[in-house]
This record gives sequence, C-alpha cells and structure tokens, in this order.
Amino acid sequence: MVASMVTSAFFPVPSSSSVASAKAPKLINEGAERLGVRGIVAKPASQSGAMEVKAQAQAIPKVNGTKVGLKAEAQTVEDDAPSAPRTFYNQLPDWSFLFAAITTIFLAAEKQFTLIDWKPRRPDMLADAFGLGKIMQDGLVFRQNFSIRSYEIGADRTASIETLMNHLQETALNHARSAGLLVDGFGSTPEMTKKNLIWVVTKMQVLVERYPSWEDVVEVDTWVASSGKNGMRRDWHVHDYRTGQTVLRATSVWVMMNKLTRRLSKIPEEVRAEIGPYFVDRDPIIDEDSRKVQKLQDDTADYIKRGLNPRWGDLDINQHVNNVKYIGWILESAPISILESHELVGMTLEYRRECGRDSVLQSLTAVSNHGSDCSPAAGIECQHLLRLESGAEIMRGRTEWRPKRAQGLQNMGPLPAGST
Repeated sequence: MVASMVTSAFFPVPSSSSVASAKAPKLINEGAERLGVRGIVAKPASQSGAMEVKAQAQAIPKVNGTKVGLKAEAQTVEDDAPSAPRTFYNQLPDWSFLFAAITTIFLAAEKQFTLIDWKPRRPDMLADAFGLGKIMQDGLVFRQNFSIRSYEIGADRTASIETLMNHLQETALNHARSAGLLVDGFGSTPEMTKKNLIWVVTKMQVLVERYPSWEDVVEVDTWVASSGKNGMRRDWHVHDYRTGQTVLRATSVWVMMNKLTRRLSKIPEEVRAEIGPYFVDRDPIIDEDSRKVQKLQDDTADYIKRGLNPRWGDLDINQHVNNVKYIGWILESAPISILESHELVGMTLEYRRECGRDSVLQSLTAVSNHGSDCSPAAGIECQHLLRLESGAEIMRGRTEWRPKRAQGLQNMGPLPAGST
C-alpha cells in the first residue's frame, strides 16, 4: 500500500476527468471561442469544465505531509500547452540545409573551373608551373624551369650567383630522381647505397652571360656523360624561357666517395651498369680551362677573411657543407669595390677537401687586372683559396669579373643612395 502511494506520488496517474480536461483545448484570453492544437475553432467549453481543469491542477499529491510531484505536473501541463498557430509559411519544410549544400557544391565547382580555365597575364608563368621538370631527347636530357623570386635577388636587383648555382644542383637531383636512380643521399643509386657510396664534385666551371631579374623564368637543361675511368661529367645550359637567350653554362666533374671512410672510390661495375644508359656522347658545353689555379699564401693574398664557421643550415644530407656555400665564402674576402662596380662572369673551382660543421675557415683573395691600363673599365681576375685554420686546403678558385651592365636597372631607375 505504501509502495503504491509512493509510486503514485512520483508518477501520478491522471484521472479520467483530468485526461479529458488535458485533451480539451485551453482557454485563450477568457474568450468564448478557443483554438485547438491544429488551429481549428473549438466549441465553447462550460464554466464547470474550466473549473475542473483548475481543480485538478491545484491538486498536489503529498507523502508524509510533504508536497511532491509538482515539477512533473508542471512539465506535463507545459508539454500539453498549445503551439503557435501554423500558417502557410511555417508549414513549409526547412530548406536551409539543402540550400547550404547546393551553395557549397557550386562554390567548389566554380573553384575547380577557375583553376582549369585560368589564363595568366604572362604565358611564361605556366612554364613548368609546379617545378617538376621533364625528360627530353630520348630520356637523356632533363629540363626544369625556375621563377626568380624576390628573396633571390641582390642589391643589383638581379639573381645572385648562389641562386643560379642552387638551380643547377636542384635540377641535377631531380634528373636522378626522375630516372629512378635517387635512393639515398645526393643522387645515390640503389647500388651506391648498398656500398655506402656518394657523389662529390671535384671541379666546376661556370660562364655567366647575363643575370636574370625578379619574375624572370629560366629554363635549365642538364645531362651527364662519362669523365675518364672513374668520373662522371654533368653539364648545364640555362636560358631565358621567353627569349631563349643563354643565361649560364656550366660543366662539372664528379667522383665517388665512401661516406663511412670519407675516401674516394672507383666506380663499381654494378653502379656503372645503372648510370651508363643515361650517359650522352657529346663534348663539354664549356671548353676546359687548362690553366693552373695558383695556391695563395698569406704573403701573396691581398685580402684575408678569418673566422668563417659553417652553420647547421649549411650542411647537406651527407653531413658536409654544400658546395654552393663555398662560393659565398670565397667572395667574403673579395673587396667591396669590385662587388659594387663589377659582376662575376666566370669561375673555375677545384674542390680539394670536404668541410664539416665544426670547421673554422679562412678565405684568401688576390686581385689582378686584365691588360696593362689597370683602369676600372677593364676586366678583373681574382685568385681564391679557402682553407682551414690548420692550413689544409678546402678549395682553390679563379673568378673573372666585368664592369656591370644596366640590365637590371633599365626599367627600375637608379638605385637609392646608400643601397650598395
């Protein structure tokens, strides 16, 4: 009995009169007419019926003198409250989600259509737009395009020599990758990786015809050939994409080194079988400069820059300093007067030893003028030496300079004072 009382207190069972009164439409503004749940005009209810609903609503169950069930009753009355009259507008389905989905689809389709039909103002902007490069001439020549970025130009508003050299290196690596020969390290083939062999450059010659400017697009062609019994030659031809004018020509000689012992190695027959099919039979793009690069000493150098330290960012994946960094180091000791009035047009570099991250280097430069007049308008030749503090040679070099031309300043006006 007590259990039934408690149950009825928490879960009251409505009487027949309360059910009838709950189902009956509620009074609105004490008027004679009442609106049902569906907005239909109901018949007037008697005063007694309204009183019955009120009496039932005031009947609150008690347990041991405590009033309970008030929240449940209030919630029941609230749930049974009539909704707002439904009109033609609010009876329509909610189309917002469908409209949002259709809008999203149209926007995505428009974006794809724009990318496909996009027409640049300059056609050269589509030249190898993704920088992937392509194989040409029966798979023996690799071509890749580069757009000169704003952060790649210097005070002369033209690309630096380091920028162009980085383009050469990037093209060489992508050539090896597109041929399926790039496994580990810089251009290491599968057989080279098994034998812990890597490529290292021993000599490089570069001739610069002109320096590209910001937003120019250069096209780089590269190929490989045999060099002696245990070497490989790689050549590059860089030209302007729009005009076809030659920008730079370069040739280099590479040999193999064991990355564990750091000693030079012969080319194994297994490796030769991998790379041999990609060799071309043609002469070097630059005639070899047979002149000997002189070794500088403290008493023969005109300028010496000491205390050069490699940074972590100067190391490549083979854990030695990238060969392009050496070019920047030999120019550290070049006099600023030459850098301001002349531009680098040729260099011959002989790499003697690798450089690690803990090395401390010195850069030596000796300057000589071509001809007997020694005028500023004459060409200049410099001898360079990059060495460790202990005296061990890292690289010898010879650079040639010519008076600067106004190729980068024709449309830009003069440089502001103090910018050089």
